[in-house]
Amino acid sequence: MKAAPEAQKRLLELAELDAVLDRLAHRRRTLPELAEIEERTAKLARLATEIIGAETEAGDLAREQAKAESDVDAVRVRAERDQKRLDSGQVSSPRDLSNLQSEIASLHRRQADLEDVVLEIMERREAADARVAQLGAERAEIGAGLSTLEEKRDSALGEIDKEAEETKGRRGGIASDIPADLLALYEKLRGQYGVGAAMLHGGRCQGCKVSLSIADLSRIRAAAHDEVLRCEECRRILVRTAESGL
Repeated sequence: MKAAPEAQKRLLELAELDAVLDRLAHRRRTLPELAEIEERTAKLARLATEIIGAETEAGDLAREQAKAESDVDAVRVRAERDQKRLDSGQVSSPRDLSNLQSEIASLHRRQADLEDVVLEIMERREAADARVAQLGAERAEIGAGLSTLEEKRDSALGEIDKEAEETKGRRGGIASDIPADLLALYEKLRGQYGVGAAMLHGGRCQGCKVSLSIADLSRIRAAAHDEVLRCEECRRILVRTAESGL
């Protein structure tokens, strides 16, 4: 392949801009905010599961407490009713009186036991409610931090994308000045090796950093100025300049 020396030199400008685009793409993929956002998002997902469990437990305890309190009320109402019967003097039979007194005493014991159950449930519910509040506060804190990180990420991505668009614009202008066949070869090699063209500087390929042999340098010296050369080591387009050491 042949191409004007100036067109070949423009490949170096293109390669430099492509290196800038590669660095920008790397920065875009490796923004520290991205890892932090992923970590916080995962924490929020775990918290959401924990909160559902804590709220379910608190709800179950609330219903359990309501049921226990209802049982206490039922026993208390029954004891009060029996006590009124006892106090009214309606029960005259010694046996019935004894049975009534025994039932009232039993109801008071039952009420005391149920009230202990209510207190125990209340303590467990209080702990469950505190857990829900704690997890909610933690979720709010992480969520606020996540919002801040997302703002920083969006700002950084905006700057990167702006620079990338400007670089692509400059790249397009340079690419339009390069012959289509030379540009196609450059793009193919760039896809294969990451860098499509490199300068020959002081007898060394700047793509693979390998010093060329005397035979290779002699071959390059003998080549026509418009001959498109390739590095024998890395196969990139080898661009000759005044600093090539030829």
